[in-house]
Amino acid sequence: MTSTTNHRPNHQEAPRPGFPSSSGASSRKVLIAVVACLAGAAALTACTATSTADPSATMPAGTTAPAAAQATGPAAEEDPATSTLKQTLADALNRLAASTPKPATAQVTDALAGVGIPKAALEVSESRTPTGLDADAIEAAVLQGADCVIGQIRDGSVTVTVLPVLASGKCFVGAPA
Repeated sequence: MTSTTNHRPNHQEAPRPGFPSSSGASSRKVLIAVVACLAGAAALTACTATSTADPSATMPAGTTAPAAAQATGPAAEEDPATSTLKQTLADALNRLAASTPKPATAQVTDALAGVGIPKAALEVSESRTPTGLDADAIEAAVLQGADCVIGQIRDGSVTVTVLPVLASGKCFVGAPA
């Protein structure tokens, strides 16, 4: 009979402080799984617990719901100048989108200035991302009193809406001063 020698050192790993021995490894996995499930359930509850039909019901006292969530009707009618600007913006962007479904920033600026919108009141988003890719959509906003008339071209489709001016006096967050 031939004997073989085990060349591996016979070490027993000393238990580390704060960790159970290897026999506790399975209980550690169960504990981690339970904690992960509880954290996931808490996250889902936090996302759905406050949903209501009335967005102002969950807002702090003294604030109002965003304009899109507020009731519309005779009291919420647009100013005639805003309505005219909204139609002008929609017409100009529709003409541009018909010939160029993904226009560049300069093309949007030129199209809107060409219909009489002053460049000083105009904000146009970038048509390219910082990494050089085409933006999914391009937006243009025109300041009209306390309103921002905002138009978007996405894949040749135009959407125009009216939102309130931001506290900065601009229509876009991060717009240059």
